Amino acid sequence: MTDDHFRGEASGSGDAPQRVHSHGVSAGADTRYLAIGLALIVGFMLVEVVVALFSGSLALLSDAGHMLTDVGAIGASLWAIRLASRPAVGSWTFGWKRAEILSAAVNGVTLVVVGALLGFEAIRRLLEPPLVHGGPVIVVALLGVAVNLTAVWVLAKANRSSLNVQGAFQHILTDLYGFIATFIAGVVIVLTSFARADAIASLIVVALMFHAAWGLLRDAGRILLEVAPAGVDLDQIRGHLRFNDHVLDVHDLHVWTVTSNVIAMSVHAIVREPERQQHVLEHVLDAMRLFGIQHVTVQLERKEMYERELHLHA
Repeated sequence: MTDDHFRGEASGSGDAPQRVHSHGVSAGADTRYLAIGLALIVGFMLVEVVVALFSGSLALLSDAGHMLTDVGAIGASLWAIRLASRPAVGSWTFGWKRAEILSAAVNGVTLVVVGALLGFEAIRRLLEPPLVHGGPVIVVALLGVAVNLTAVWVLAKANRSSLNVQGAFQHILTDLYGFIATFIAGVVIVLTSFARADAIASLIVVALMFHAAWGLLRDAGRILLEVAPAGVDLDQIRGHLRFNDHVLDVHDLHVWTVTSNVIAMSVHAIVREPERQQHVLEHVLDAMRLFGIQHVTVQLERKEMYERELHLHA
């Protein structure tokens, strides 16, 4: 370490900077809830496929297709939690924490793909409606509502601030809405023989799938592209850091999300007096705790060092 550069790491508590890293999802924290949800979905999905083929209902078949993506989503979530629990070793300096973000992105993509396929078939059936037996549709839809309500209740206990768990939760919540729409379609078919109600219900499910997919892909994309987290005002952070008599200026400010609930920041601060470096470092670290930023790297510089950097990058 030279006289010109000084680095500090944010600490969990205390006055002096320490190196404390607390990242990611604890191993097994949500696996029990996800495993219960997985068992419920797999069991009911098999029943629904049989009834959908018997009744000729696309709404039921679309729900079964969506539930198949639920199985993949929950399975991927369980796998991602296991990867995220691996320690940081070698070149994997943050471990496998981003695995949960990749899982959430995959969940979003599967919602889009399955929604597009079902939407195409629903439009075809809307133009040429086939015969649909409404009675079996009503029975299975009611069972689906009950199973998905149970699964939603179970997953609601999990840590949904994790984008990975939220992805699995959105899959199941969309299924719940879909079964409600399917039940209504079955009632309409029984009472009025309006077969297009089945395709209309399918299109409602597709719209819900696209809506859930957009939220997952948007949030996962922001993290993967290292965009500043939503709600973090860089100008406010910059102003807060400058609000110190010993800080001449700050530059190279970067704030990004490593994984769900783990925000990191790096910044260069120009110090007026070299003897006040420790004071400035503590000011920066304390200020970032107010913004909920857990992992902070600070580079303290003298004014002449900053001017040298500008000359090198010119």
